Amino acid sequence: MSTLSLTRRRGLAAAGWLGPVARRLGAGVAVLWAAATAAYLALLLAPGDTVDVLVGDGLDTPERRAEIIAEWGLDRSPLQQYGDYLLRLLQGDLGRSYILQRGVGDILASQVRPTIQLALTAALLGVVLALLLALTTAGRRPWLGGLVGLSELVTVSVPPFLIGILLLAVFSFTLGWFPVSGDRGPASLVLPGLALGLPIAGVLGQVLREGLERALEEPFAVTARSRGITEWRLVARHALRHALLPAVTLTGWFVGFLLGGAIIVEAVFGRPGLGQVTVGAVNGKDMPLVMAVVLISALAYVTVSTIVDLAYLAIDPRLRRSR
Repeated sequence: MSTLSLTRRRGLAAAGWLGPVARRLGAGVAVLWAAATAAYLALLLAPGDTVDVLVGDGLDTPERRAEIIAEWGLDRSPLQQYGDYLLRLLQGDLGRSYILQRGVGDILASQVRPTIQLALTAALLGVVLALLLALTTAGRRPWLGGLVGLSELVTVSVPPFLIGILLLAVFSFTLGWFPVSGDRGPASLVLPGLALGLPIAGVLGQVLREGLERALEEPFAVTARSRGITEWRLVARHALRHALLPAVTLTGWFVGFLLGGAIIVEAVFGRPGLGQVTVGAVNGKDMPLVMAVVLISALAYVTVSTIVDLAYLAIDPRLRRSR
């Protein structure tokens, strides 16, 4: 193949990426703008007076109220405040907490580590359990798959906070195996990780099992069996590759569930992190802090979803030509 032909093919391949990548990035920006706008409207429409929240238990005088209004720009129109809000976001400024009187970015940065630890622990437990359940039940006796499927349905249907309460009742209050609350090392991550990871295992396990069972009926599986390959090797080394693709589509839900569930689970287990910060901000009507959590959640969701979409384009070039 000549150098000119190779260069031309590479140019066409790169051009095939431009449109899909641009559309996905544009969609991501639109989602972030919508999330920022929704957060601002929530602040605007929230019950109660912002000045009352800022005054708190301090001295409540007309002079003090006038200072607060001038300091926070509350005397400007909602449209002007919205424009200033978007401009600050573009500059990376998430605002200042009403209650804590600190930069929202600093508050979140100081609390994000425990939440990331919990989310990663839950994701690891959920994926490992889903793989074990799918690999050990796919293509096996129907009653075994039905029993496991029922347990998966239960874990998906029960809210994570209720799973957390049940785990606390059994393994902390009754057996005393794990700490009841707080962040006291790896042991304190087990129960909240399970509370958040079991629903993930339930959903992924169902998808993986169905994908494995479909793959085991494909012609390549029949050919592999005729060559004497063991059933376990067929499932683990060949069928699993085909079953993983449908599971990738759940990544967006996966991330959203971890972000939303971590807030509730942290509150149940009394763990530090974004959950405690968010609950305190909601109770104290600290809307800048609530808005920042919403935006960070939207950013994480958009980022992961965009990466997954682009990964699909890399796996299947036909998608680049069809969009």
